[in-house]
Amino acid sequence: MRVLLAEDDDGVAGALTEALYEHGHLPTRVRRGGDVLARHRQADLLLLDLGLPDLDGLEVLRKLRAVSGLPVVVLTARGDERSVVRGLRLGADDYLVKPVRLAELLARIEAVTRRAATPAAAAPRTVRAGDVEVDLDARRVTVGGAEVRLTTKEFAVLAVLAARAGTAVSRQQLMDEVWGDAYLAVSRSLDVHLTQLRAKLGRPEVLTTIRGFGYRFGG
Repeated sequence: MRVLLAEDDDGVAGALTEALYEHGHLPTRVRRGGDVLARHRQADLLLLDLGLPDLDGLEVLRKLRAVSGLPVVVLTARGDERSVVRGLRLGADDYLVKPVRLAELLARIEAVTRRAATPAAAAPRTVRAGDVEVDLDARRVTVGGAEVRLTTKEFAVLAVLAARAGTAVSRQQLMDEVWGDAYLAVSRSLDVHLTQLRAKLGRPEVLTTIRGFGYRFGG
């Protein structure tokens, strides 16, 4: 497996590169976050340190997730709960705090790549909550059998929530998926679209606000 290793400490990088190579992987070491973003397409998995010299590793992860589903294992000395939670929310597949035993690291890598290689069950492309029906392929929404006209952005917001029906979706994830970048998107714009959506659907119970986090469709 081609492993992209983002690590600016030469000693750590050398030991990891040798261990990965000895266990049949093909490691490529980079020192900077910019190199990760430039070379991620040449890898099957990313081992990501958060303490990179040019970009914070969490910022690298956020940018990567906007364009790629590459499996990512964070390997860092940053073990505070806030960093761990943020890393997982930004899309890391696993999060390990240094120092880590080599056997555990290799096992985690294997588990992450196995999950990535296993085809997910096909998600239902028509989602229902009460009498609200969202056809994700036809981009069609009906309420009580009557079609509801939505703008492109309104449907995009609804589609992100409907595709994860019954699951809470964070505001940041919504903005990332609909606008492409949560930090550039205007948060107020999301509020406006959700208000319009609720008005058009006329079913306030279908779109639930999760206070301090985000929203849920149905469930």
